[in-house]
Amino acid sequence: MPYDAETLVVGCGNILFKDDGFGPAVIKKLEEYFEDKQIPDETMFIDAGTGATHFIFSLPDERWKKIIVVDVVEFNAEPGTVKIFDPHEIPKGSYENVHTWPVEEPLHDLAKNCEVIVVGCKPGEISAPDVEMGFSKPVQEAIPKAVNIILKEIGVL
Repeated sequence: MPYDAETLVVGCGNILFKDDGFGPAVIKKLEEYFEDKQIPDETMFIDAGTGATHFIFSLPDERWKKIIVVDVVEFNAEPGTVKIFDPHEIPKGSYENVHTWPVEEPLHDLAKNCEVIVVGCKPGEISAPDVEMGFSKPVQEAIPKAVNIILKEIGVL
């Protein structure tokens, strides 16, 4: 199994659509943080792009104990607000990737066998279908906040 660890931190999103690239950007910052430090045992960081629903979440492994999903999530807050969600808190149909594939159902299924949380950031602007790289200011400023939340979740801070 290519995702052979107990804890997976999965960054979801498309870097071509402005704030939708939040998940991959957080994964990149985590990898930079651990360039000169030891990653906790049994932990993997995965930049899943837009393929997590089909290539990770639908292929569970019995070794997985915790999945931390990092993505933009539409919720009632100011852009750049970062919040930890239980996947059952996310109403059905409200959390879809830019290709309108529902994400919450596979997460609900995964949560039957392991702990699943979503570190979600309220986007300021998603440019899809227009390509626009980079982030709105509030989402750029949210990246270190998400990194700190994840470091606490994996027992580093």
